[in-house]
Amino acid sequence: MKALKTFHQARAAGSRVLRIVRLALREIFDEAAYARYLQRVGVSASRASYARFLAEKHHTKAPAARCC
Repeated sequence: MKALKTFHQARAAGSRVLRIVRLALREIFDEAAYARYLQRVGVSASRASYARFLAEKHHTKAPAARCC
């Protein structure tokens, strides 16, 4: 029974790690940002809405800091 409990605990921990990695990758590749954009604007996913998302994203990006 102890081995089974340890197995379930390891499986749960592995599941949490995979979930965190998946969420991080969604942020890195803009999937989560696009989902938030769709919710905020109230439209469904389409080529046109993705184009507007990209235009808004690139328009609102802060300019690079200039040194000296």
